[in-house]
Amino acid sequence: MLAIRLPEKIEERLERLAKRTGRTTAYYARQAIIQHLEDLEDVAIADKRLEKFRTGKTRSVPLSRLLRKYGVDSGQPGTSLSRKPRNGSGKN
Repeated sequence: MLAIRLPEKIEERLERLAKRTGRTTAYYARQAIIQHLEDLEDVAIADKRLEKFRTGKTRSVPLSRLLRKYGVDSGQPGTSLSRKPRNGSGKN
């Protein structure tokens, strides 16, 4: 069990959200903590990988290779990236 004290304005916002959505304040607090922990873990992984890169223990991969590997087509210059169809037809 975890008990935390929140600033009054934050607690009020949390309570309004809970009432509006029919969820509990505990649900939103739990979701926020889970998401933040995941973000912190992602940062820790990125830091480790960056350190390996900086010390020469790993190399970079060209973006073009990653795009090919994961079936992403950059399309026209200035357009957003889009996923290629799995059948390889090139049609969207």
